[in-house]
Amino acid sequence: MITARGWGWRHPGRRAWAVRGLDLVVEEGERVLLLGASGAGKSTLLLALAGLLDQSGGGESEGELRVRGMPPPATRDRAGVLFQDPETQLVMARAGDDVAFGLENRCVPTERIWPRVHAALAAVGFPYPDERRTEALSGGEKQRLALAGVLALEPQLLLLDEPTANLDPAGAAEIRAVLASLAADRSRTIVLVEHHVAEVVPLVDRVVVIEAGGGVIADGPPDAIFERDGARLASFGVWVPGAPVPAHRASRAPGEVVADARGLAFRYPASEAWAVRDIDLSVRAGEAVALTGPNGSGKSTLALLVAGLLRPLLGVARLGLDESWRLPARRLVTRVGTVFQDPEHQFVAARVDEELAVGPRRAGRSEREAREIAATLLEHLHLAHLGAANPFTLSGGEQRRLSVATAIATAPPLLVLDEPTFGQDRRTYAELVSLLAAHRDAGGALLFASHDADLVASLADRSIALGAGRAA
Repeated sequence: MITARGWGWRHPGRRAWAVRGLDLVVEEGERVLLLGASGAGKSTLLLALAGLLDQSGGGESEGELRVRGMPPPATRDRAGVLFQDPETQLVMARAGDDVAFGLENRCVPTERIWPRVHAALAAVGFPYPDERRTEALSGGEKQRLALAGVLALEPQLLLLDEPTANLDPAGAAEIRAVLASLAADRSRTIVLVEHHVAEVVPLVDRVVVIEAGGGVIADGPPDAIFERDGARLASFGVWVPGAPVPAHRASRAPGEVVADARGLAFRYPASEAWAVRDIDLSVRAGEAVALTGPNGSGKSTLALLVAGLLRPLLGVARLGLDESWRLPARRLVTRVGTVFQDPEHQFVAARVDEELAVGPRRAGRSEREAREIAATLLEHLHLAHLGAANPFTLSGGEQRRLSVATAIATAPPLLVLDEPTFGQDRRTYAELVSLLAAHRDAGGALLFASHDADLVASLADRSIALGAGRAA
């Protein structure tokens, strides 16, 4: 199914190769777990196999990459890819239409389209009717919909880039059950990228580990790979089963209230249901508060309300004595740093180092101070080699670290973060959590929404569970 000989790819404007010296053979029907540290080129390889890398934009390729003996662009109709960010592949306003879109473009007869649409939606546990507006979906719900769109095409080569990353535990279990049924069918080849290694090992029969610019560094059955190379791979930043996440307990008692909300309620224009209703909460200096709950429970909406980026329809959210949504941008940036669920929604500069300097400049820091802050954060989060890169060309994990760094750059009293550890390898995960813990222990406050049970157990001093927009 897949053959690579000395294959490599360099993104436009980059000095370093994203992938280089890749030698790999994957037979038809194999189920492969693709691992590597953040920035190792996993997503790049999936895009290449899907036929979605094009040298006309300035990218550079070397060596040979083939799918069924042909260049990947010639086999696009046989491959289906689920991207890290589901919003990049949702194109229609209604859920059913979005799943039907690919089938219509392949000229599937009309009478066969909707049975396949409904079967795909049912397979991923999509909880709404066909008419559900896509802009009203949570991040995890969008990911289920995107997967349904891929499955409806019945691809022979299924490429999955962290398919459970934005899902709650129940939703992730449902998707893994879908993948298990797909994996049982040897007529389909699966290449899966996933950081939750222990949960997906039963679904695969082979593990391939790649290194940025270094090709394949481990290849074999999962048990053999983790027993023989587990410690070495963990030192590189690769997630391996059984390696615990260190705990970061608060070093001081909570102080004064930094953020306070009473009776918060919000409903999106496209929805009849309340996203958040009758919520009271407070966050104090020196504490980390986790927002937990299933997809669509209102975690992201509540975070945006507290951060002053949405105006509540009912109730009030305050930062100190000020209503958060009334604060002008120059003052808001000194009071709260926000990390969105989709990091690309907050990038405004053409270079990574410039992105990190934007906040300090807005907060009134000198040019020298702004650049020093940017340089320090680049080193802390292993982004120094990407200082001149465009933020939109980074991997998903690199973009997430950059978004957290931009929030920290102004040293605000409160950080509001939505899935802050998404896409991280073991090493960057530990350093990111350590950086957030240091902010809390220095007297800052954290409010974070996450499905990551390990993060909640490691960092949170207390949790607020949401269900259907209310505190459970």
